[in-house]
Amino acid sequence: AGWSSNSSTAESSSTHGPDSHSHSHSRPDSDPAALGRTGHTAVAIVLGVILALGFLGNLLVLLLFTRFPSLRTPINLILVNISASDMLVCACGTPLSFAASVRGRWLVGPQGCRWYGFANTCFGIVSLVSLSILSYERYCAVLRSTQANVSDFRKARLCVAGSWLYALLWSLPPFLGWSSYGLEGAGTTCSIQWHQRTASSISYVVCLFIFCLLLPLVLMVLCYSRIFCAVRRVARINLTLAQRRENHILLMVVSMVTCYLLCWMPYGVVALVATFGKVGAVSPLVSMVPSVLAKSSTVFNPIIYVLLNSQ
Repeated sequence: AGWSSNSSTAESSSTHGPDSHSHSHSRPDSDPAALGRTGHTAVAIVLGVILALGFLGNLLVLLLFTRFPSLRTPINLILVNISASDMLVCACGTPLSFAASVRGRWLVGPQGCRWYGFANTCFGIVSLVSLSILSYERYCAVLRSTQANVSDFRKARLCVAGSWLYALLWSLPPFLGWSSYGLEGAGTTCSIQWHQRTASSISYVVCLFIFCLLLPLVLMVLCYSRIFCAVRRVARINLTLAQRRENHILLMVVSMVTCYLLCWMPYGVVALVATFGKVGAVSPLVSMVPSVLAKSSTVFNPIIYVLLNSQ
């Protein structure tokens, strides 16, 4: 019953008895009727725009990288990793929530819901870890005056592989019984079951918050705070062409990090409130806004990359 529309839920409850009734209330934060037809249509339009722009924009970045050899540098390989993960979100996840919003209910059952939750979690962690790696790379380039060897891709490839392994490490546990993936918000998207108050679910949410959001955020803040202090000290000194190029890359990376955090932080805050706040504190309508905002991050990175990359 939890996977059907309101009418089918009511019908199922009447025909299948108490077990079905209990199951329909196992996800108290998901209610397809909370938005209404107009709300679902509005969300579908926004998701459709995000899907089209995000997929095409990130595809453009990947095509540019393969078309022009001059773009094949270690730092750009990490940027391409972000574009690849964002494009996978658009290809594997957003179409499911778009179709669900068009119909006003989740369409592909519990297995599809678990896949959707896993894909968004995994690809989101890949992007955030990659941005953390870029932050540290900029720190080394600006403060330690180290120049990346354009022929040295070994470290960049290791960083890319590490970001995917790290993401899998934290996105697979819900399949193994540590928390779970399920419906959220208005019943048209799926994610970690933030509202569950079991010890398993709470411990997973805490670990996910610390190791997949807080630690990368702290690393980025430390790197950029030290970078900006150094840049201010030499602001009045004439910069060489190489230094100007490094600062231009710095501006691009900072812009990407800022947009990513602006898109994802509201979702993180709502998730924590749903986990530790008063039961029912986050309504389906309220949770839908940061959920859609988080998905919009796939649109901004390729725009920033194309506009701010002088190459």
